[in-house]
Amino acid sequence: MTTQLEALPHRHALTLPSVPAAVRVARETAEQILVEWGIGLRHPAVDPALLILSELVTNSVRHAAVRSPRLTVFYAAGRDCLAFAVHDRHPYQPPLCSAVTATGSGGLGTVMELVLGLGGTAVVRADADGEGKSVWITLPL
Repeated sequence: MTTQLEALPHRHALTLPSVPAAVRVARETAEQILVEWGIGLRHPAVDPALLILSELVTNSVRHAAVRSPRLTVFYAAGRDCLAFAVHDRHPYQPPLCSAVTATGSGGLGTVMELVLGLGGTAVVRADADGEGKSVWITLPL
């Protein structure tokens, strides 16, 4: 999957302090770059993608800020694919599989419901040193 993401023609990275305002900034940045990349904000995948992004940044702010004062959002897109990740330096890797069965829990349960409903994928990748992780989401366009 890394090779596929690296092959996407549009890429952007944004590092933010791990504070609640990061959610708004990450979402507004996503809207701006999607338009710049020619992906209309009315595309059926965009609203769910923005909600997923907001949930992931919120999770990082809520659960990782004490060990990760900054987080990074990676955005990527191609003709038929939108991908993004939220990275922080907290070692805990949330189990995405159990989030699928968590009904009404919000957070990762909502993320996984939306990702699977759109035919996308979600994966947690640990940093090489084991002290951080990225949650990657890929959605078809």
